[in-house]
Amino acid sequence: MKEKELNQFSRLELLIGCENVELLKNKSVLIVGLGGVGGFVTESLARSGIGNISIVDYDTVDITNINRQIIALHSTLGKKKTELFEKRILDINPNCNVTVYDTFLDENNFSSIVNDKYDFVIDCCDSVPTKKLLLFETYKRKIPFISSMGTANKMNPNLLKIVDIKETINDPLARIIRKYVKDINIKESVMVLSSSELPKKNGVNLGSNSFVPASAGLLISSYVINNLIK
Repeated sequence: MKEKELNQFSRLELLIGCENVELLKNKSVLIVGLGGVGGFVTESLARSGIGNISIVDYDTVDITNINRQIIALHSTLGKKKTELFEKRILDINPNCNVTVYDTFLDENNFSSIVNDKYDFVIDCCDSVPTKKLLLFETYKRKIPFISSMGTANKMNPNLLKIVDIKETINDPLARIIRKYVKDINIKESVMVLSSSELPKKNGVNLGSNSFVPASAGLLISSYVINNLIK
């Protein structure tokens, strides 16, 4: 019997089966925000064989990004994150269909970017208004959705967890979103990535490290992949 030819997803096929790898090739995912968390989400989904990846970000790589963002290197300083990730995704999986939105997502361009074609929308942005907009619109349209809460000023990745927003504690950003969910009377679960660790107090400045945002991104991609293949 002829041995099956190896490919870049052979090890994944052994884990989840060829039929699920084929399933992922036909899935479409939107990632909003390509920072410390969103970068690792994007990396992991590309390596998991998601066939259609859309990315949204308006920023360029800054020197302060190097400590935690997978795309941030001295050689990429000043370059557009969307352009860098498009090249990186296609270098990982040349068969992936990559759609780039080099913009700040808001109510003016939302309808031209977010639509019902997505099997999952992932919010990794820093903007509270954008987070609220994504949450409300995906809820209204019944698009599967997960949002990353705060990972700054935290040191323990073991305290990261994917939970209903109503169960979050010690997360200042989650507190804002939790109130919003209550105000607009959403009764269903709104799943978020949050840490129960008390954030360190650094005044107005936000400290970060290499391992908490990365761990958060990988937990989110795990949640998405497991939900897509069920």
